[in-house]
Amino acid sequence: MEEQRNKLPNFLLSVKLKYVKLGYHYLISNAMYLVLIPLLGVVSTHLATFSLKDLIQLWEILKFNFVSVTLCSSLIVFLATLYFMSRPRSIYLVDFACYKPQEDCICTRETFIEKAYLFGQFGDEILSFQKKIVERSGLGQKTYFPSSLMRVPPNYCMEEARKEAEEVMFGAIDELLEKTGVKAKDIGILIVNCSLFNPTPSLSAMVVNHYKLRGNILSYNLGGMGCSAGLISIDLAKHLLQANPNSYALVVSMENITLNLYLGNNRSMLVSNCLFRMGGAAILLSNKPSDRRRSKYQLVHTVRTHKGADDKSYGCVFQKEDDTKKVGVALSKDLMAVAGEALKTNITTLGPLVLPMSEQLLFFVTLVGRKIFKMKIKPYIPDFKLAFEHFCIHAGGRAVLDELEKNLDLSEWHMEPSRMTLYRFGNTSSSSLWYELAYTEAKGRIKKGDRTWQIAFGSGFKCNSAVWKALKTINPEKEKSPWIDEIHEFPVHVPQVAKIDS
Repeated sequence: MEEQRNKLPNFLLSVKLKYVKLGYHYLISNAMYLVLIPLLGVVSTHLATFSLKDLIQLWEILKFNFVSVTLCSSLIVFLATLYFMSRPRSIYLVDFACYKPQEDCICTRETFIEKAYLFGQFGDEILSFQKKIVERSGLGQKTYFPSSLMRVPPNYCMEEARKEAEEVMFGAIDELLEKTGVKAKDIGILIVNCSLFNPTPSLSAMVVNHYKLRGNILSYNLGGMGCSAGLISIDLAKHLLQANPNSYALVVSMENITLNLYLGNNRSMLVSNCLFRMGGAAILLSNKPSDRRRSKYQLVHTVRTHKGADDKSYGCVFQKEDDTKKVGVALSKDLMAVAGEALKTNITTLGPLVLPMSEQLLFFVTLVGRKIFKMKIKPYIPDFKLAFEHFCIHAGGRAVLDELEKNLDLSEWHMEPSRMTLYRFGNTSSSSLWYELAYTEAKGRIKKGDRTWQIAFGSGFKCNSAVWKALKTINPEKEKSPWIDEIHEFPVHVPQVAKIDS
């Protein structure tokens, strides 16, 4: 016992290394202040020794160098003016709204399999395959299908597809205009993105006609850009707002299911049937300085990555006809590997913009050790939890969320908005990021100064990011969103396999 008392404690067990790393992070992040504060103290002490006679002497020197003082002052004023005139305009997210369909559009897991059977297009083997996908999908019992597909037989025609588009877009826009108090005539920029449904006139023209928007509006309709098109729309709106002062930009993100249900037997094309559900979102952006006080967020960064030059990436999500000439979207087996490469490229660009110096230094030292000194050490994965408080990861499917949770070393709390959105609303394509942000707000998690990272993947293959900074603390009691009436029910446990009764 005496020998045990004389032994030193095991510091690796008694001191948690994560706290050591946290201390290192704060030390490096505040290194500039730690150096400047003593320096300012020395300068202040020196200035305190100045007497009135010293100040008068300094004034006499400046008086006899009037031309130099005037030139220096003018140069300072000119450079300050040039800086303030040329710096990018701040982009604010005034508010956003997510569409919540009517209860008669609710499609349980059992209802989905029942409808697939009643369609009469699938054999027993294909029905069994879809059943397995739905059971492992992470989708819950209250996702939504358009009313046209809830009928037996389904009515998938252009008229019904237009009805679905109008219901989703106008429902979200009406709520947004009500929340913000902005008049439709005040909107100067309109961007609508929908990957698979592109009628003529366009969806953006449909919005212009319904709300009687002004004739000189800058309207854009983005198609075929997949689930990451929502952030492409945000990036496009950002650049348009930089060029058009005192403007509002309305972004509408959605997908249309009515005409895009695959009724063939190609398994790679059937997965999208099991995951995609009805939904959409409308977002109002502004570059008006006067809107800062009432806006929720400020756009900090957008980073876009396109891997379409690589054939494997280009073809991993591909709309085509099967052997029986039925159209569907085929998902390649290489999808996860392609997504991983796109993510790596995207965060390599984003990292230096958002990560604290402590993480960048660790990454650089590890890289030098591996590449130059050939040291056998693992690549250092930066801790993005030091850069962001909240994560909104596109709810494309359970496998995607599992991989990102592991690769980014995120906790269940960080993944909760994405997993609950997938469970409650399914994969609503480009709008899923906004359901996730609405979930975070409804939980009362958004505090002033918090940073949120939205990241989405899409066909092409693309990986896009947007970073937002909260301008105020969001009070969920004052919010209107699809989660508010039921947020107390979440989070829920999502089993690996949710059996469907035959």
